[in-house]
Amino acid sequence: MNLELENYGRADLVTLPKQLVMANAPDARNAIKDLIRQGHTRLVLDLQAVDFVDSSGLSVLVSTLKAAQAENGEVGLLGPTHGVRSLIELTRLHKVFEIYEDRQAAVQRLN
Repeated sequence: MNLELENYGRADLVTLPKQLVMANAPDARNAIKDLIRQGHTRLVLDLQAVDFVDSSGLSVLVSTLKAAQAENGEVGLLGPTHGVRSLIELTRLHKVFEIYEDRQAAVQRLN
C-alpha cells in the first residue's frame, strides 16, 4: 500500500485510505511501520478523508503509536470525521492520542 507522505521538518503527515478496515489494515500497518523504520517517527495520521474504521483499523492506529514510541517518536491524529471520532471516543483512544482539527497545529506540535 502506498500512503501519501508529506514532510514538515521533523514531523510527517501520513494520509490514510478512505476506509481503514480488515481488508487493508495489514497493508496499512506494514506501510506505516516501514516509514517508522526509515526514521519517520513523528507522525500525524490524517483522518480527514477516512469515513469508516473497524477494529482492525483501530489496531493500526495503536500499533503505529507503539512502534513510534519505541523509537522515541509521537503520533497525533488529524481531523477524524464524526463517525471515526465517535469510535475513537467510544474506545477511549482519545485519552491516548492527541487529536487535532488543524494541520498546522498538529505539525507544529510534533516538530
